[in-house]
Amino acid sequence: MVNLSEIYTNNILERITDGFFAVDENWKFTYVNTIATKLLFRNQEDLVGENIWVQFPEAVDLIFYEQYHKAFAEQCSVSFDAFFPPLDRWFGVRAYPSPNGLSVLFQDITEKKRENSKKDQHYLSLFEHHPDAVFSFNLDGFYQSVNKGMEELLGYKSEEYLNISYKPLVNEKNVEEVTEKFNRSVLGEIQHYETQAQHKNGQLIDVSVTNIPIIVDGKVVGVYGIAKDITKEKIQDQLLIQSEKLSAVGQLSASIAHEIRNPLTSLKGFLQLMEPLLKEIEASYFDIMVDEINRIEKITGELLLLAKPQAVKKYTENIIDIIEDVVNLLQPQALMNHIQIEVSTSTLPMIICDRNQLKQAFINLIKNSIESMGDGGVIQIDLMKLNEESIHIQIVDQGCGISEDLLNRIGLPFYTTKDKGTGLGMMTTIKIIEHHKGSIKLASEVGEGTIIDIILPTLKGHALVDG
Repeated sequence: MVNLSEIYTNNILERITDGFFAVDENWKFTYVNTIATKLLFRNQEDLVGENIWVQFPEAVDLIFYEQYHKAFAEQCSVSFDAFFPPLDRWFGVRAYPSPNGLSVLFQDITEKKRENSKKDQHYLSLFEHHPDAVFSFNLDGFYQSVNKGMEELLGYKSEEYLNISYKPLVNEKNVEEVTEKFNRSVLGEIQHYETQAQHKNGQLIDVSVTNIPIIVDGKVVGVYGIAKDITKEKIQDQLLIQSEKLSAVGQLSASIAHEIRNPLTSLKGFLQLMEPLLKEIEASYFDIMVDEINRIEKITGELLLLAKPQAVKKYTENIIDIIEDVVNLLQPQALMNHIQIEVSTSTLPMIICDRNQLKQAFINLIKNSIESMGDGGVIQIDLMKLNEESIHIQIVDQGCGISEDLLNRIGLPFYTTKDKGTGLGMMTTIKIIEHHKGSIKLASEVGEGTIIDIILPTLKGHALVDG
């Protein structure tokens, strides 16, 4: 007798666009539709009645075997994607169990997988080859992935980042602020901010950061980050601000100096006339007044030095000769204070400079070092070639040092750490170095001394800057 229900069911299964087959409890094929035979490159008569694992032994070591047995043993449906190497194809599979066996629907999703793989490679290429540092976090702030830019930014290898939090790599002063920004990203908000990151070598790096929530199926599952080193930009901003301050002080200095100098000259002249006439006045009083007027004259002179354009004559010079002249000049003062000045150098490229101006700058710096070393010691001066475009002069003293708060104010007009200083010497020095297209940087610790690093362009470097 013809089973109409079975015929009707088979007709439906032949019309569907998915491959379909059924196996019994002994894993033998009981039905295979036409689409399935095409996808599997087999005939129905070769499969029906045969054991699936005998016909496709390669599948035993793949996810197919595991998932089909799970569905039958637990009587639960399963759905998965799997690659079948013998056919070089990807299949999307759904399996539905019954007490008597298993029904399986499957599709060839190879092209879809390849398209997705291309998209994944595009995103991966953007991630890996982005010029900035790119990274991702889980919801707890632990790194999940980093690109080469991130390795270069902070000096750690990718494996060193994984499974650690961002917090140890942020300047401790900024951790609270960065955490607040991260938490906002976890809530779905894009965040842009600047902070300081800690390089593996201990150096603090200024960075601009963007945090972007990773959203999957409408839920935030992590956070992407993009960081850019802006240390150079920060330094340039500070130099610009300093330059503007110097310009403003120069204009102010000129007017102040001229206003003071004229009446000061009159006072000094009359004081000299009065001294022989007023015998009853203690002579030391006149000495004190003359000293103080001389001191005021010195200050006005320094103000004018800052204010008026200097007649600069630049020639090709040897920096070693300039340093030797300065050391010879200051050696007697150093020896009187039990200080030894040591100079280390090698063959260096020539520079273009105003010899007298540079000598004045180095005299100011080395005198500061001498005056900071009340207990004697060594001032080490190292002259080095950085490259064909620049040289590096480093002055290291063993003085009293300067606290971080005070160090940030060095070079400001009228600020000084000396009892009788004017605060203009360091300002003049900075102006001279910058006028020679160089840079100067101070580092200091209280009780440890001060390190001054000066970079000056060589003859070749000067030509590049001017060009």
